[in-house]
Amino acid sequence: MLVKAASASRAGLSRYAVRRLATVVDAPGFKISAVDRGEPVTSITVVAKAGSRFEAAPGLAHIFKNFAFKTNSNQSALKTIRMAELYGGILSSSLSREHISFTAEFLRGEEKHFAAVLADSLSSTRYSRHELEEDVLPIVASESAEANVTPELKALDLAHTLAFRTGLGASLYAGEHPHASEEALREYARSAFSKGNVAVVGQGISADSLTSIFAPHLKDVAAPTSKASVYHGGETRIAGTAGAAAPELDVLANYLSPTPSVKWSTGTGPLAANIPIGASVEMVLYNYSDAALFGFLVQAETAETVAAAAKAIVAGIKAISSKAPESSDLKAAIAKSRFRAAQAVEGRTGFATVTGTQLLGGSTDLEKTLSSLAGVQAAAVTKAAATLTKAKPTYVAIGNLHKLPHADEVGL
Repeated sequence: MLVKAASASRAGLSRYAVRRLATVVDAPGFKISAVDRGEPVTSITVVAKAGSRFEAAPGLAHIFKNFAFKTNSNQSALKTIRMAELYGGILSSSLSREHISFTAEFLRGEEKHFAAVLADSLSSTRYSRHELEEDVLPIVASESAEANVTPELKALDLAHTLAFRTGLGASLYAGEHPHASEEALREYARSAFSKGNVAVVGQGISADSLTSIFAPHLKDVAAPTSKASVYHGGETRIAGTAGAAAPELDVLANYLSPTPSVKWSTGTGPLAANIPIGASVEMVLYNYSDAALFGFLVQAETAETVAAAAKAIVAGIKAISSKAPESSDLKAAIAKSRFRAAQAVEGRTGFATVTGTQLLGGSTDLEKTLSSLAGVQAAAVTKAAATLTKAKPTYVAIGNLHKLPHADEVGL
């Protein structure tokens, strides 16, 4: 159940993280960030501003993501797989609403081979009909089917569609009967991996090496575009069997969250005692370049438990909209927000994602983010909650529709 979209502010990499970088380079037509701490594993991630909000046809980005590391002008998909196994590496791709990423992870010293594999995937994938029909579309259909029967994934995907309709509202999944032409995929690749639309993040490798490898493979074509996001809101119910937010929204989410800091324990937040046993409540805050989606996801075995938990969260939002939070609760929420912002740049995947987004203009200094979170006042949190209660909510219910509540029945 998602409550509201908000205008975006940006969060990202800190000076602490920048100090760890060997080099940040504006190469001709693209940006590079490289850090080498002497680790035994090297990784290279190519991030393109070509997520599902930029696709020209429904499902195209999902299909494009699964075409990573298929047959190109230099080697077949089978050879790519066998060589990756021979060298002991892992190749992967990921998709978000704003970005698509291709990643190679491998032992230090094997960068020449794996960087070439990534570069070939950018510039010379053939997008052949037989691979599309025999290899790619079945995987796309399987991923779509899995998402369709996973209530939390389906709910969040539908919530984006209701909230934004187009652009950020485009589904991350192509559906169980996907379709795309080879030429549409080639055109998407040309625009996705065009100059000015790509960032390369290396860990355990120098920026000079990355520049020399990738510069020849980027094309002078127009990058994909998307209209500015507009929030709409709405409600839907599905039968089933199973720029970024202001800092005060981040603090509000952590203030409301009943999730404990110690596994298998009970949360001590102001709303934790009101959540019924058996209910799982997750506060969600999706930050994008020009919008954000704030809300909560409730799951439980029974519709009655879902309804009770949802009512408790909505009541909590309304309560904080008229009464400032206790100073101790606010302090704890700010601490959680600052920790999670810092934690986002730790780890190989998080570092590559945050750094790539920053290089493409989607984030700014983490120290500024930490400072802005530390400066959030109780009045700002109260105002943010009040704004949420006045907005048209986005509400998705999946399960037993005979018993699941409507939006107005939980107080929205």
